[in-house]
Amino acid sequence: MTSVVLNVTSVTSVTLDGFLQLSDHRLLFFFVCLAAFVFVLFSDFLVVYLVVSRRSLHRPMYMFVAAVLLNSVAASVTVYPKLLSDLSGGGVAHVSRSACLCQAFVLYSLGSSSFMLLAAMAFDRYLSICRPLRYAALASPSAVAALLLLCWLLPACLVGGAALLASRLPLCRSRLDRIHCDIYSFVRLSCGGGAALLSEVYGLLCAAATVFLPAAFVLFSYGRILTICLRRSRTFSSKALHTCLPHLLVFLNYCLCTAFDLLHRRLHTASDPAASVVTSVLVVLVPTVLNPVVYGLKVKEIFTQVKKLLRCQTQG
Repeated sequence: MTSVVLNVTSVTSVTLDGFLQLSDHRLLFFFVCLAAFVFVLFSDFLVVYLVVSRRSLHRPMYMFVAAVLLNSVAASVTVYPKLLSDLSGGGVAHVSRSACLCQAFVLYSLGSSSFMLLAAMAFDRYLSICRPLRYAALASPSAVAALLLLCWLLPACLVGGAALLASRLPLCRSRLDRIHCDIYSFVRLSCGGGAALLSEVYGLLCAAATVFLPAAFVLFSYGRILTICLRRSRTFSSKALHTCLPHLLVFLNYCLCTAFDLLHRRLHTASDPAASVVTSVLVVLVPTVLNPVVYGLKVKEIFTQVKKLLRCQTQG
């Protein structure tokens, strides 16, 4: 019994085995991730700068766009530097329990905030298209600020509870077949029992509150918008759907990445570590890279401001 206790309590760090699957392609992945990180930082900050500095973009829809891109920057800063450091090394990657949970907390919190922000965007578009006479009153600056705080604070509190529960679990294993930490995989390293079951149930409740419910609200809102558009003129419908398209593309991007990750967690076997690596790469790489592309190219007002800024820099 004493030896078992010692083995459990001696697990103070976690090994990210996903890097072993990349041993033959580390250099390629390093440059891909480096290019993605630089692109995300430049493009996201460019769009956020334009939203903040251009008075014509001081509207709720663009404030939510800036918030989503700030989430993307925060997630990138949390993952990419450590990922690049581990890829540049030749051995396996080790991370302490506390650092692993901190990274998992930030990723889960920001990911949940992104879904809630997309729900807030859908609500904003619903008010603008379906309730235009009440839009100015309901989408006031104070209401937008309160909604933004809710979208960030609620996931942080809920995910913080999940991270706290996970931190109290004794670990019987120390190897993750991923390239970054997440709470679900961390809990799976525990010795099981009632505490681990409680942590998993609480995690499902958090996901329901901050991912599944916002996703359902997005689908409901855009369903209502589509119904209204079918009853109006073709010009009105075309303009309304054009403003909603970028948000729908980003929403589908998040949904597909999240669904792929969840299905893999439930269906994968220990004999398929390569799939775990691919999943952990896609969950971080795809949303952070595609978000600024979609908003920069598909949102006409932002794209116009980007062209004006670049034209001024070229002439200068």
